[in-house]
Amino acid sequence: MTPEPFLGVIDRTPVRHHILSVLVENKAGVLARIAGLFARRGFNIYSLAVAPAEGNARFSRVTIVVDAESAPLEQIVGQLDKLVNVVAIKDLAPRDALERELLLATLSVDNANRGDVLDVAANTGASIVDVNATSVTVMLAGTPGACDQLEKALEVFSGVELQRTGRVALPRLVQTATA
Repeated sequence: MTPEPFLGVIDRTPVRHHILSVLVENKAGVLARIAGLFARRGFNIYSLAVAPAEGNARFSRVTIVVDAESAPLEQIVGQLDKLVNVVAIKDLAPRDALERELLLATLSVDNANRGDVLDVAANTGASIVDVNATSVTVMLAGTPGACDQLEKALEVFSGVELQRTGRVALPRLVQTATA
């Protein structure tokens, strides 16, 4: 199944996002400089995720999802490229990228609604990762659309504490013909 790009609605206005995968030197202050650049230029960051890249402590990969309406992509890439610690920038077109996000949610449960929570988890592909007498924590690692669906399904429950990571993305593998 091919994950769809985020084409959601915020305040009833359709939005489109650019996904930038930025390889940076893993040095103090790099993330602050990137965030500062976006703030100074008035570029809106929709999502930001950072982690060490490819098991190499020397580099980190920053996945930045940018609101396309806040600035032209060429301007964003040009400004990022000027930062000293930026090694490489890839613009990932949604159709050419694999996107995933993590959602964790803890819900208050009792005997009356515990089964309903378990049904929502089963129907959305979420996993139960923690349980006690009064709460259940569910997890979903999936497309942004799948996380949106789970979040909407959980709205009917009270006592929900929810956290989403933001997107991470890598280019899709190129399919090669086999002989």
